[in-house]
Amino acid sequence: MARAALFDVDGTLADTNHLHVITWWEAFRQAGHHVATHDIHHAIGLGSTDLVARLLGDDRDTAGDEDISTAHKVLYATYFDRLPALDGARELLYACDARGWRVVLATSAGGAELSALRRAIDADDVIAGVASADDVSAGKPAPDPVHQALDIAGCEPHEALFVGDTVWDMRAARRAGVRGVAVLSGGIPRRDLEAEGAAAVYATPADLLADLGDLKAALAADAR
Repeated sequence: MARAALFDVDGTLADTNHLHVITWWEAFRQAGHHVATHDIHHAIGLGSTDLVARLLGDDRDTAGDEDISTAHKVLYATYFDRLPALDGARELLYACDARGWRVVLATSAGGAELSALRRAIDADDVIAGVASADDVSAGKPAPDPVHQALDIAGCEPHEALFVGDTVWDMRAARRAGVRGVAVLSGGIPRRDLEAEGAAAVYATPADLLADLGDLKAALAADAR
């Protein structure tokens, strides 16, 4: 029986993936790199260091990495006062809490960015804790953020589910031994999420909320 619901934030609870794409695109452009937005989109969900490495390659001059990441942070910060929560996100967290699940966020965001996201979601009353970029040495797809979230929730992997929107989320959940549930609101195709082990896929947080009772029963049956 599930005891905890662990959630990614960007693209899962907040409609921010495309803001990240545009601000990363501009950060790369300012540094003299022309990176396709399609490629950036598929890297969203990685931590900054891994995202830059994936998009520019291992043979890049790494001396510029910090400047690119800083430019992205500065550009993205201009949206902090108007980050939009996805429809149904807040209600989904409250519904999970009402079912007795501990709600924990596991995100690559940290600091002021995380604070802005939490304000957008507006569900601090039911968030038991956050495993953020500030708390782990390796971000998703490493299992570290999920392990940290499990520690906060006080449960074992088989007692939790992890809700995310990227292949990196599903891969991290799988590596941590947690069942992954995906949403399409981040713009990643269903087939890619299922290929990485998503046990169920929903269009939006609102759709997951509408099916939460049936999902809970299905996961409980699967655990048996």
